[in-house]
Amino acid sequence: MGLHGKEAMDDGRIDRGDAGAVGIFVERAVKRMAGAVAGWWPEGMSQAANPFRYFHTSPEVIRLVVLMYVRFPLSLRSVEDLLFERGIDLCHETVRLWWNRFGPLFAADIRRQRVSRMREFRHWRWHVDEVHVRISGEIHYLWRAVDHEVLESYVTKKRDKSAALRFLKKALKRHGKAAVIVTDELKSYPAAMRKLGNLEHREMGRWLNNRAENSHLPFRRRERAMLRVRQMKSLQKFASVHASVSNHFNSERHLVDRQTYRYRRSAALAEWRSLMA
Repeated sequence: MGLHGKEAMDDGRIDRGDAGAVGIFVERAVKRMAGAVAGWWPEGMSQAANPFRYFHTSPEVIRLVVLMYVRFPLSLRSVEDLLFERGIDLCHETVRLWWNRFGPLFAADIRRQRVSRMREFRHWRWHVDEVHVRISGEIHYLWRAVDHEVLESYVTKKRDKSAALRFLKKALKRHGKAAVIVTDELKSYPAAMRKLGNLEHREMGRWLNNRAENSHLPFRRRERAMLRVRQMKSLQKFASVHASVSNHFNSERHLVDRQTYRYRRSAALAEWRSLMA
């Protein structure tokens, strides 16, 4: 008889003489344990909906790997070495596979929760900016919309009116209307906003857009660790995942006291460990 069956009999939940009830209880417990070990899905989640069902590694290890690679400026082999120091032996190609497979899933789960809460706030002040990124030696542009965190990231080959229009439409569709949109002097912004009919919400001035320009710094540090990007879709995927993870762990430590920061950091880590659970 399993441990759970013995505990249930000892505390009186199951009558000692009811052997049939004990057998059914133990059988169900064994099935739950076997399913958790083989497929790593929690109770209440169907096997078809579980993203970890084809992996024998614990979801906690997978979340740790994705967190280390996306959040910190580490290379694939640096993550491999740090995990080996913790007693986790895996190849750097496994790190690549896991962040490509689970990074967008985690980012989508974070974004879904945050967007549903933030759409209640209507008086947003967006800061929009673009920065150039090299992909296989060619110049591409990474557009960002920032409020107190990164709202949207979008990669294009050009920074003309058409690219700005696609970016603004995507941001407005997901996050709703903004009361003010701060931009730089790029001519594509007023042309696109005139097309959308919200040109009167535009603001432009010296130092007004520093928040958007400073939001590129964490991505630039992470980009140097990646050395280079070969495909446009790879940059789009990583920029979106990196923005969501950075938003999730952004506790605004420069604005709060130490105790509040520790509470926010613990809450963010606890929520990260429960993603896709």
